Amino acid sequence: MEAKQIPGVPVQKKGAFHDTESKKSFESAELVAHNFEILKDRFFSVNRWKEYCGDLSADFRLFDCYGFYVERMPKKGDYIRICIPGPGDIKAKGYDWVEVLKIDDSCYGDELERYLMVCRPSAVPQSNKEHIAHFYARESSSSFVISRGKNYIKAGIYGRNEVPNISRTGFFGRIRNLLVSIGGFVQLTKIQWKSLADGFLDF
Repeated sequence: MEAKQIPGVPVQKKGAFHDTESKKSFESAELVAHNFEILKDRFFSVNRWKEYCGDLSADFRLFDCYGFYVERMPKKGDYIRICIPGPGDIKAKGYDWVEVLKIDDSCYGDELERYLMVCRPSAVPQSNKEHIAHFYARESSSSFVISRGKNYIKAGIYGRNEVPNISRTGFFGRIRNLLVSIGGFVQLTKIQWKSLADGFLDF
């Protein structure tokens, strides 16, 4: 099985990957447009993602490039702090962090409207850039995509180049990241993303 070729999503080169999608069809263009507006609001409300995943999911919080918590739409250069169920990064006070690399609204194929957000593991904002506060390495990525066509809306989350972070972290971080990567937690993260994709479309 190979990773899907999704426009705007980084190419899969090494490590693990996942393609997590959820799709709903509607009988009229009006319903498609109406529900896509709801989906857009949910997609860009990062601080509320836990509500759509369920109580047992990770908690997501949006921060600006200076490390201040913000309640607004995300933009390039922002950070998302993740509190995962289980051990977090010790030096980052138990949290994992990703940086928002790209936000794009280009459409492809039969898409009438589309939004893409690409994130990658990062350091804590305004801290030592050599310490990546995440169990995956810097070259890993998570891409979030929502789109609408003539009779459907869709949410997708695509993980690429998922390799454990064992070089840009401390001793205990290496142990934690290896255990996370080879244990059942990776499967739990895939379940988490499926819960988010489905939750986005649960009206």
